[in-house]
Amino acid sequence: MSELRQHHPLHDRRHAAQDGSLVLEVLSDEARFSLRIDTDNLPRCVGAFGCDLSPDIGAAPGRDGRRALTLGPDEWLLLAPEGEREAITAGFSALGPGAPHSLVDVGHRSVAMRISGPGARDALNSGCPLDLSAIPIGGCTRSVFHKAEVVLLRLDADDFRLEVVRSFADYVWSMLERAVDEAGSGL
Repeated sequence: MSELRQHHPLHDRRHAAQDGSLVLEVLSDEARFSLRIDTDNLPRCVGAFGCDLSPDIGAAPGRDGRRALTLGPDEWLLLAPEGEREAITAGFSALGPGAPHSLVDVGHRSVAMRISGPGARDALNSGCPLDLSAIPIGGCTRSVFHKAEVVLLRLDADDFRLEVVRSFADYVWSMLERAVDEAGSGL
């Protein structure tokens, strides 16, 4: 376990609605990269990352624990198991000058949370202005939750992953806890 995660204020937190139907949890650390590359070079990235990268904003294809979230026309958030950080860096280094890109390790910038169960979408919508039902399963988007910028990944109909900048993690967690408690009490 990374030292940063061990001392993070959300270390191993989990919260559930009173009836247990809605669960909020902190996910384990992962390798995270911000990738900027021209879409013409996306086919070359498959070998470097081990997963397809889609040019479609909001797409988030994944394979074998890796996922590539398309956040902009030439911007991806790459997620992978923690132990694969060096292999990914080496894979992109091997692309060489024929595929100019920027790959920045942002592994300690964010923390991931997951909210799942009936009412997860409503709990998120308590602080998120987007119509979350419009995000397809397996899709992603940037948004805000109350006053914090988040990246949302819809894993299933009532299952969402949030990427939150660490400095806002405790704030987002407390607002989500409140939303889970309200949803669990039928408010």
